[in-house]
Amino acid sequence: MKLENTKAQMKKGVLEYCILSVLESKPLYVSDILQNLKRSDMIAVEGSVYPMLIRLKNEGYLGYHWEESEQGPPRKFYELTEPGKAFLTELGQFWKDLVAAVYRINTQQ
Repeated sequence: MKLENTKAQMKKGVLEYCILSVLESKPLYVSDILQNLKRSDMIAVEGSVYPMLIRLKNEGYLGYHWEESEQGPPRKFYELTEPGKAFLTELGQFWKDLVAAVYRINTQQ
């Protein structure tokens, strides 16, 4: 069971970066964000994504707008703000540095 917990924590740690990366190219509805994550084998559920989106919005990294839907009520589309784009750039550099450090550790064995 410990392995599964560790994997879940590792995944949760990079989920924020993945969500911001998915939103880099265009605004998306939550189900579209989840589909993008799923296509990349980063399975996430609404219960973990919604709180993260709200926190990122409250921190000023995301904004949103409403669009009418032919299939029901209006939909909220999330998008990166300028501070969000800068934050994503910083996270991207940190991610590259982290991956390189882990690789160096793994190759020293």
